[in-house]
Amino acid sequence: MAKILVNDGISKQGEQILRDGGHEVEMTKVEQDNLLAELPNFDAILVRSATKVRTEHIDASPNLKLIGRGGVGLDNIDVDHAKSKGIEVVNTPAASSDSVAELVLTHMFNLARFGHAANVTLRKSEWNKKQYKGIELAGRTLGIIGFGRIGQSLGRKAVALGMKVVAYDVVDVKVDYDATITKSMDDVLAAADFVSVHVPNKNFLEMKAEHFNKMKDGAYIINCARGGVLNEADLLAALNSGKLAGAGLDTYDNEPTPNADLLNHPNVSCTPHIGAATTDAQGRVGLELATKVVNFFAGKGAVA
Repeated sequence: MAKILVNDGISKQGEQILRDGGHEVEMTKVEQDNLLAELPNFDAILVRSATKVRTEHIDASPNLKLIGRGGVGLDNIDVDHAKSKGIEVVNTPAASSDSVAELVLTHMFNLARFGHAANVTLRKSEWNKKQYKGIELAGRTLGIIGFGRIGQSLGRKAVALGMKVVAYDVVDVKVDYDATITKSMDDVLAAADFVSVHVPNKNFLEMKAEHFNKMKDGAYIINCARGGVLNEADLLAALNSGKLAGAGLDTYDNEPTPNADLLNHPNVSCTPHIGAATTDAQGRVGLELATKVVNFFAGKGAVA
């Protein structure tokens, strides 16, 4: 039996799987400032994006055998250090793909039809009907930077909307729908009316002015991946100059207090890091994560 700290919540189904596996499950959140003192009491910790598990926490926790992340990114965990200590690190890369892809489309529709702006101005009693002359997504080209699970889900939905899909990845990818896949990011940037970025973190790619300048004049960019993937100063400059017509943002450099100039920009559709925040995705996240944890402590390995 393992003592497991579920620090950022898990679905009821996931919690039940852990308890049915015979484990002691603590669901009371330990605040970040108290984590160093409390984590040594546990064999495993499960987090999402709020809790950070750093080197000092790992070094202070000799009983720790597993760190689980409910989500895709692992930048809030010092993964290499954990592995060097023999600690298993698992995440749930498949569970939230469709939810994130749908949020990307939400931002694309907002930008194409001024949904983000019209919602605000109409509530201020401004009837700006003639001002909001939008475009259709059908017939436009979507460029996807990073063609993993989320990128592929997004591409499938975009094709169903009548969009052309061009995608960039560093590895060979095959899909069962019509998409042009290339290892030239410049080709994707030049061809796309909308660009959606799906990379793990800014260490893999940070898009700056040099990238924005390769995009079409009046193109749109979406980041529902990780904060820092878009250089925010360069993004603001591209928006203010008109090089980019708009941006859809769900992740930011300084969460939970993002750059106010970005949030208040009239050509930015923004949400507070809610890509995986659907009941559907969280149910799948809880199921996938709990199953990996139970399998690990049962000696079956972490892969469900």
